[in-house]
Amino acid sequence: MGAYDHPEVSMHTHSLGSYMKSIEGGDWAGVGDLMLSSARKLERAGADFLICPDNTIHQALGFVEMPLPWLHIADAVADEALRRGFRCLGLTGTRWLVESEVYPERLSARGLSFLRPATEEREAINRVIFDELVHGVVTSDSLGCFQGVIGNLKEAGADAVVLGCTEIPLLVDDPNSVLPTLDSTRLLARAALRRAVGV
Repeated sequence: MGAYDHPEVSMHTHSLGSYMKSIEGGDWAGVGDLMLSSARKLERAGADFLICPDNTIHQALGFVEMPLPWLHIADAVADEALRRGFRCLGLTGTRWLVESEVYPERLSARGLSFLRPATEEREAINRVIFDELVHGVVTSDSLGCFQGVIGNLKEAGADAVVLGCTEIPLLVDDPNSVLPTLDSTRLLARAALRRAVGV
C-alpha cells in the first residue's frame, strides 16, 4: 500500500476476565453476547468486516448473529494448510478450543484431517497458556512441554501443527518445532489485510 500505509483499523475488546467468567462457567451464549457487543461498537465505528484473534471464543459464534461479515480464524488456517500441501493438522490451544469443534468442522469441510493432543497434554498446555504465557512468562520447561506434545502429534500422523492461541507463538515457532507451524493469529491478520485491500 506504500510506505507506512495500512488499512484503517478499529479495535474493541472486553477484558479477558469478563470472557473467562463465561468460559469457565460454560456460558457460551454469554461469550457470544460479549462478542456481539464488540461487533456492534465496531459497526458503529464504520468497520466493513470483523475478525477475532482469540481462537477459543470462536465457538460462541453459533449463539449470535453478527451484524457484519466475519473472517473465521480456522478458515485462514485451512487456506494456508491447503496452500502448503498439508493434510493432517495437530491442534494446540486452550483446552476449550482443542475439545471444541471450532477447527474440526472447518478443516473437515475443506478435506483436511486433524489430531488432538491427549487429555493430560491438553491440561498441560492450558496451564502454560494461563499461568505463564498470558503473563508474558516464557520458560524452557514449558517449551519442552509443547515440543513433547508436538512430537507426539507428529508420531500420530500430523504434518503440521496449529498454534491455536494468540500467546503460543511467544514460545513455539518453526525453528524450535518438529512440525511446521501454522500461527493462527498471524494468518488471520494476513487474511484481514487481503480482505481490506481487495486482494
